[in-house]
Parts: sequence; structure tokens; C-alpha cells
Amino acid sequence: MKKLLALLLVLATFSCKQAKKETAEVEQTVAEEAKPEVKLYAFSGGTVNANKLELFSQDTTYTGQSKEFGDAFYVIVHPKGTLMWDAGLPESLVGMDAPYTSPDGAFTVSRKDSVVNQLATIGMKPSDIDYIALSHTHFDHVGHANEFAGSTWLVQEKEYDFATSEENQKNNADIYNAIKDLTKVKKIANTDYDVFGDGTVVMKFMPGHTPGHQVLFLDLAEFGPLLLSGDMYHFYENREYRRVPIFNYDVAQTKASMAAFEAFAEEKGATVYLQHSKEDFEKLPKAPNYLK
Repeated sequence: MKKLLALLLVLATFSCKQAKKETAEVEQTVAEEAKPEVKLYAFSGGTVNANKLELFSQDTTYTGQSKEFGDAFYVIVHPKGTLMWDAGLPESLVGMDAPYTSPDGAFTVSRKDSVVNQLATIGMKPSDIDYIALSHTHFDHVGHANEFAGSTWLVQEKEYDFATSEENQKNNADIYNAIKDLTKVKKIANTDYDVFGDGTVVMKFMPGHTPGHQVLFLDLAEFGPLLLSGDMYHFYENREYRRVPIFNYDVAQTKASMAAFEAFAEEKGATVYLQHSKEDFEKLPKAPNYLK
């Protein structure tokens, strides 16, 4: 009798575990089927040649070196709306006979095409973009922002205060002028922000490069979870060795954000795409017939 009761107990335990497993599998399948379809398009916002790569480390590692960066911007299409992430280099570069080099010789930049032309390749125009969000407000990320004055600017409070301060208006007038027409503003309280409320498009607050720097998490049916890095890292050596550019706003904050970024990427199993990596740009979907 005791052996029979023990056997029945084992069978009951097994059946319970099997039922829980099957229930969990069903729930996961339902959740996956219910996940909204989110599309991502990557576009070229120009090319940046870092003539003084030593600017991208606190030590002398890169002294005498240079490197060419891509400068991507992105359109994310969600059933509840459309988000543009970052805005490339200034469109005043389009049509120039030669690339432009900054007076200090640190950067040489160029841009081949306007955002209006590029949006047209996916059948859109600026008025179709509901939201614009910038990873941060440096010159190579705000280029065509003013084209989206009709869109809502999703911005961390600290970044907004930084970009619109009297000091920035005086010392970085070109950057301020690039975003001054964005008057429909939704300020985020220096925290993560779920754009559409379902976990598929989430801005992650990761300051340090600038006071309100952020990265973008996407959960895509085609690519799975991925992270667009903003300027957390400009190239893969800096990610590997956690090197911090000398022009970052706060080194300690940057290092803390790097640790948080890596932990989050691991937690989500997310593929990281460095926004200034030409190689990563080639991996992401482009519009049909889009000429990079």
C-alpha cells in the first residue's frame, strides 16, 4: 500500500509539473503572437571621419590614429505610431562639393541626402512621424531635427535643460538652432520611457556622454531584441575596453551607464548595434531601392 501511495504521489507531482510546463508554453506562445509588429528602417545621416582618434579615450591609446564612422538615424514603425531616432549630420552638408573639416581639424564630415528624400523611399514624409527622440544633442545627432516641428520631441529633462540653456545657446548656437523648432515637447523625468506602453520600444536613460544621454531598446519580430547604442560606444574597441572619450560630460556617469547597458543587454539577450559602426549599419534593414 505504501509503495502504491508513493507511486501515485510521484505520478501526481509529474502531472502537475507537466501541466505547469504546458501552461507556461501556451502563455509564451500567446504572448509572442500578441506582440505588435514593429518595423525598423536604418538610414544614413552622413559620414564622420575622426581625424584625431585620441579624443575617444582618456589615455594615449589612439594617438596618431583616425577612423571613419557611419552616422545613422532610424525610423521605427509601431501600430500605435512612428518614431524617428536621431537626426544625423546637418543637411547644409548635402550638395557640398567637398567634405567639411572643423576648424580644429578633429572631424571631417559629409552628408549625401536629405531626410525628406530618404523618408520618401519608405513612402513617408516628415508629417508622418509622430515622435522624434535623440540619443543626445551633439552636432552629429541633431542635423535634421527641425524638419519635425510637428512631431512630439521625447527628451530627458536633463538633456532638454542642457540643450536649451543660455550657455549652450551662446557657446553651441548651431546645436541649439538645430532643435529650437521642436516646440511640442514631452519631457521624461530622467528615467526609462516605454514609448508605446508594451515593452517593444523603450528609451533607456544612460547619462554620461551628455547629461541626458539615452539608448533605445527594440523588440522586433524579425531581429529579436536589440539595442541602438547612441554614443555609449563609438566603436567596438571602446566597448571591449570601456574607454571613455575625453569630451564626455561625466566620466563616472559614463562608466556606470556602460555597466548598466551591458547588464541590460545580457538580461534581454539583446544584440547591440553601435550607431557609428558602418559594419552594424549594413546589418540593419533598409528601404527598398534605398541607395546608401
